[in-house]
Amino acid sequence: MKVIKRDGTHEIEIQRSRFLCHVARVTSDQAASEFFARVRKEHWQATHNCTAFRTRDTQRSSDDGEPAGTAGVPMLEVLTRRDLVDTAVVVTRYYGGIKLGAGGLVRAYGRAVSEAIDALGILTRERHESVLLAVDHDQAGKLENALRAAGYNVADTEYGHDVTFTVLTKDPEAFEVWLAAQTGGSVTAIRGEPVDLDT
Repeated sequence: MKVIKRDGTHEIEIQRSRFLCHVARVTSDQAASEFFARVRKEHWQATHNCTAFRTRDTQRSSDDGEPAGTAGVPMLEVLTRRDLVDTAVVVTRYYGGIKLGAGGLVRAYGRAVSEAIDALGILTRERHESVLLAVDHDQAGKLENALRAAGYNVADTEYGHDVTFTVLTKDPEAFEVWLAAQTGGSVTAIRGEPVDLDT
């Protein structure tokens, strides 16, 4: 899966109509709805504010008065084809006086989203497992050095009665084998919640 690198707006002009594509990261229906409402409020004088969004669980689109299937659907298809999640787009159209026809609208709305995504950039999102390790203070420095030397992602370190490391890995089984070899089996790995990292 992929996500956009940053939020932003990109404008194109087709047959005197202006198409402004606003793109934002969202993680829920609610966040997408709030983003759509902000753009509609800012561009209330526009002819149309067509929308589409896609998260890991949900996807939806709206033609906002354009002929059915000519705006929201092609916008959503771009997100799907690019394997983008947690992404919302609004294409604001200021009509320029020349009708584009159904095919022209499909191409225009799809192109507005494609060009905006190209301009803003894409990151790859990978699922990692979090693993918690609790060690004595006198072992902590040596283990942390070994983790970093082996290329493991130490996401967090907490100092309390013990030192607790949170390590992110794509292969927890291989990590546990490495840890057992490194510590002689004296440190237990506790699985935590999965984490998505953008790279």
